[in-house]
Amino acid sequence: METNALKENLMRREEGPDRRPLWSIPQERAAEMLVAAEVVEECTSVVEADNSNLVAEILRGQGTFTEWDHYPKGDIYDRATHSQYYYHAHPSNLRASEHGHFHLFVRQKGMPESIKPAALPSSVQRPLGNDALAHLVGISMDSEGRPIRMFTVNRWVTGETWYDSNDVIALLDLFEISHAVPSWPTNRWVGAMVKLFQPQIGWLQTERDEAVKLWQLDNPEAKQPVYEDHGLEVTSVVEISVQNQIKLVRKTAAVAD
Repeated sequence: METNALKENLMRREEGPDRRPLWSIPQERAAEMLVAAEVVEECTSVVEADNSNLVAEILRGQGTFTEWDHYPKGDIYDRATHSQYYYHAHPSNLRASEHGHFHLFVRQKGMPESIKPAALPSSVQRPLGNDALAHLVGISMDSEGRPIRMFTVNRWVTGETWYDSNDVIALLDLFEISHAVPSWPTNRWVGAMVKLFQPQIGWLQTERDEAVKLWQLDNPEAKQPVYEDHGLEVTSVVEISVQNQIKLVRKTAAVAD
């Protein structure tokens, strides 16, 4: 559901220069993004050589794939970096063109002390202390296990703690799954995707905060805080192409050299 102000903002950003972060790669990050691009390509090639894909690696041995359930069971959590992710799917009538999607997080223990949860109304029940977590991004996958878009969501969707967009952007460089279970290629790929698409994810987080503000403006009489309003679910979204992103990164890296 999109309100009038939210629709107008989305239309304005489609047409205006604010869309530039979606195709502009900072030269100072090009070298790091180039490394990430090579990891993404390598991990994809490794699983495809075995007639598999990045999603299938996560679902292997997990039994019947059930809507809403987290895969693998118990999520994937790196106790060294305190990064976390899982894969799941919504009912087929709500999925559009996707098979399912990854949700990526960083937990409080993996954050700098300077990053604190955003100030929210006291009525919002959210995890705090060592259970506090920030949702970085969702990655939608098609039926062949390839990424098609990235998105952010309202607080209630993932039960996150909620951090200001600038703080979430600062956490992107800290996300890493450094162990091999349940799939070394998929674990590496997820971390590399965050680095490869850092400009887009940063833009998505900024748009997320803007969407929340616009929803509040359009719903001044709401009986619950915007962070709990089930009318606002997806707060920002962008279609992605790994191939196009890698081309742009390589071009930018060549110019930087």
